[in-house]
Amino acid sequence: MENPIVEIGFDIFPKRHTCEGEDISPEIRISRLESPYIAIILTDPGAKVDHWLIWNIPATDLIPEGIPAKPEVSSPIRARQGKNDLGKIGYSGPCLSEGAAHEYYFNLYGTDAPLDLPAGASGKELKKALKGHTVQYSGSTVAGYSRKIPELKAP
Repeated sequence: MENPIVEIGFDIFPKRHTCEGEDISPEIRISRLESPYIAIILTDPGAKVDHWLIWNIPATDLIPEGIPAKPEVSSPIRARQGKNDLGKIGYSGPCLSEGAAHEYYFNLYGTDAPLDLPAGASGKELKKALKGHTVQYSGSTVAGYSRKIPELKAP
């Protein structure tokens, strides 16, 4: 099987997908997917933080933006979500201190079956469940984010 291609439509996170904006999950387009289910992990490897854990998504070429922050999602797609390293269920976008810059990796796993993993599971549990079920892997689609330091105004 070929590796799937993941497109997020940006190289730098738009404000709406960060804590400075609406903090909603972005749209993800997928091509060359041959497996019946999808799992996605959004991670900041520099900080060693997983920002989004979502799995058991039936095969699709589009994950719409704004997936609800619920353990079990039934609309606009079906999926389970875990507790990210920020202690929240669902997507938590970039949220850095002023002047910081990081890269974020969207990793897509095509699985051969739904994962036997309860909603609310941790990243460690999801990664363990993916072993033996991953039949496709997208590699990392990377987007950056930096939080600007506010300009000082002269008195």
